[in-house]
Amino acid sequence: MKKKALFIINPIAGGKSKDKVPELIARYLDENIFTYQIAYTQAPAEASTIAKQAINDYDIIVAVGGDGTVNEIASAVAGSKATFAVIPYGSGNGLSRFLHIPMDTAAAIKNLNYLCTETIDGAKMNGKWFFNMAGMGFDAHISAVFAQQKERGFSTYFKSSLQEISTYKPQTYQLTIDGKPYKREAFMLSFANSSQYGNNAHISPMASVQDGLLDVCIIKPFPLYLFPRMGLRMFFKTADKSNYVEIIKGKQIEVKRLEEGPVHLDGEPQILGADLHIEVVPHTLNIIVGKGYKR
Repeated sequence: MKKKALFIINPIAGGKSKDKVPELIARYLDENIFTYQIAYTQAPAEASTIAKQAINDYDIIVAVGGDGTVNEIASAVAGSKATFAVIPYGSGNGLSRFLHIPMDTAAAIKNLNYLCTETIDGAKMNGKWFFNMAGMGFDAHISAVFAQQKERGFSTYFKSSLQEISTYKPQTYQLTIDGKPYKREAFMLSFANSSQYGNNAHISPMASVQDGLLDVCIIKPFPLYLFPRMGLRMFFKTADKSNYVEIIKGKQIEVKRLEEGPVHLDGEPQILGADLHIEVVPHTLNIIVGKGYKR
C-alpha cells in the first residue's frame, strides 16, 4: 500500500521562493511509493493546525520551510503514529543538518523515497516544544533581533551578533539539573538536543537526539576579543573544549533568573517568565533522516 504524504509549505519561510516545490515533488517523489497532497500556510501558527488535522489521515507530514515551520509542525506530530519529514528552506536548518537531510530541495525530496526513519527525542520548555535547540541569554536576544531583520541568512545573523555583543550583559542563573543545584553567571544558556544551532555551528558536538538527555551548555562570560575564536570553535566542533564552555547532561532542568525575558525555541524568539522548567521527552518523534545519519 502506498504511503500518504502531506506537504505543508510555508511560502515565506527563510525569505526563499518555493514556487518550484510542487514541480520538484512531482518530478522526484517516487509515485510507486507515495500519493501526496500539498497545503499552504497563510497565517502564523496555521501549519500546526493543518498538521494536527492531518496526523490521522496521512502517514507522513512534510514540513517545507525553516526552523520555525519545522518546530510548529513537529510539535503537532510528536507523540502520534505519523512520521515527520523536512524539506529545508530556512536560514539555519539546524535539525535538518544534524540529521543529514540534504539542503538541496530536489535531493531532499529524493531522500524521502528511501524512508530512512528514526525515532528521536523532543523537549519542552514550560510546556512548549523544541526539537533541536532552546536557549536564553545572548542567543535568545539575537534571535529576537534577527527576527526583525528583512534580510535572512548567516551573514545577517553574524552582523547582528557583532552589533549587539558589546552592550550585552551576562546574567546569573540558578540551575537545578536532575536535582543537583548550580549557580552560574552566563553569557548564554543553551539546551541542546542536537549538537548545533544551524549552519553547522556546533555548541555541543557530542549531543545526541536519541540518548534521552539534553546537553545544558553554559557559555561563561569571556573577553570580547575571543568572540571570533569562540565562533570558530563551533564550526570546528571544539566548543566543548573551551574553558568558557561547561556542558552538563540532564533530563529535568529548572532555571531561575532575575526576571522574565527572551528565550528561543528552535531559533524562534519568545518571552517567558523568570522560572523555567525544561525536560526531555524521549522517543517522541518519528522522522525521516538522511542516508548519512548515524546514531
